[in-house]
Amino acid sequence: MDETRILDGKVAMITGASRRIGRATALGLAEHGAELVVTARTAQSEVERVADEVRELGPRATALMGDVTCEADAARMVSEAMNAHGRIDILINNAAIRRACPLIDMSLEEWREIIAVVLDGAFLMCRSAIPIMIAQGGGTIVNVGGVSGHIGAKERAHVAAAKAGLAGLTKAIAVEFADRGITANCVSPGKIGGKRSATSGKSPEMSVPILLGRQGEIEEASGIIVSMCMPYARFMTGQTVHVSGGLYMP
Repeated sequence: MDETRILDGKVAMITGASRRIGRATALGLAEHGAELVVTARTAQSEVERVADEVRELGPRATALMGDVTCEADAARMVSEAMNAHGRIDILINNAAIRRACPLIDMSLEEWREIIAVVLDGAFLMCRSAIPIMIAQGGGTIVNVGGVSGHIGAKERAHVAAAKAGLAGLTKAIAVEFADRGITANCVSPGKIGGKRSATSGKSPEMSVPILLGRQGEIEEASGIIVSMCMPYARFMTGQTVHVSGGLYMP
């Protein structure tokens, strides 16, 4: 088997795929032969550009617009992915926003906004995609968490809670669907460098140092996500893998 095309015939769906880790993960999977469905809520030109980049690598690609916090949108995007590609083998829940606000000043609306995108969005996408995976005989789910969910972060109580919840959701899915051939794992990046989107804000201050003495590269995070989608990772489920340069060691 050509190891560079190990995902030929597989279809991967990635939310929040217009930039940074989402984009890099899409291109990494495409390099191994996977077809891509990339989604975004507002960055239409950017996510369409990612789809074009995937096509330049050879595989088919579809760009979809939708809000993962909306039940109808989540169901529609999964349905459109099926219509375009006929299957969904890999689901990567990467959509997130990371605003900063002191807890005592945080409104319930601000709290719920973050929880909705990170946690509700992953739940809604999984709820729509898992029946398809069951019918296919299995599938792979990778949720993209964050180090704040494990060590906390100043003025990021909502983000930390959402990311911690995502790790718990991952375990629950792994337990519930193991006998259906579905694996679920979580990748938890630490401080990753590169240009950040407006909804990411500044990288939060951490209470402990990064052992490796630098921020991570985007591809160092996306590469781990890609590896967890490979056939050789099928014996791994329910795990949270930390890509943080030693910032957090469970």
